[in-house]
Amino acid sequence: MAKLALYFAPGASSMAVHIALHEAGAKFEARPISLGRKEQREAWYRAINPLGQVPALLIDGRPLTEVAGCLFYIARAFPEAKLLPGDAEGDAQAVSWMSFIASTVHPARRQGIDAVAPVYDLTEKRLANEGWILGSYSVADIHLFRLFWRVSNSLKLERTRYPKLYAHHDRMMKRSAVVQTIAVEAAIGYQLPG
Repeated sequence: MAKLALYFAPGASSMAVHIALHEAGAKFEARPISLGRKEQREAWYRAINPLGQVPALLIDGRPLTEVAGCLFYIARAFPEAKLLPGDAEGDAQAVSWMSFIASTVHPARRQGIDAVAPVYDLTEKRLANEGWILGSYSVADIHLFRLFWRVSNSLKLERTRYPKLYAHHDRMMKRSAVVQTIAVEAAIGYQLPG
């Protein structure tokens, strides 16, 4: 088994990878960095991730960046956790959802409620049912949760407008890996940029 180390900032996008590692039961070294102190801009961290972003997942010392890539790796490296459907189409649907989340949902948050609302309206419609995104729990659920967790707390989205998203959020909040990750990250403290 590969030696894993996760560079993360509490509450940032890296939270999804942190959750997935706990879901998989992976042994890893947690290496928190402070965005508030701008540690991600320091030369030592830029040597790991030249973009100065989190997450950075070291796999036997080799860095893997970007949330979707890290989530996909964890799901494949720990198949017993069943974080991917396991068939070509199902796995492709997981990648499709994570691409949508990274390229459409995530950028909207920085543009405020007027940009976020139509994106989450679309996300609400894309949720086929009030269960998991792909029918069974997967890394796509983890990825969506982290963003919705952040935006629902910061922008106070209306629960009645997004019943499927809030139901998904509430189910995620009951998962032990989510509870564990939130506890670890809250104990370190959130120092997020706007």
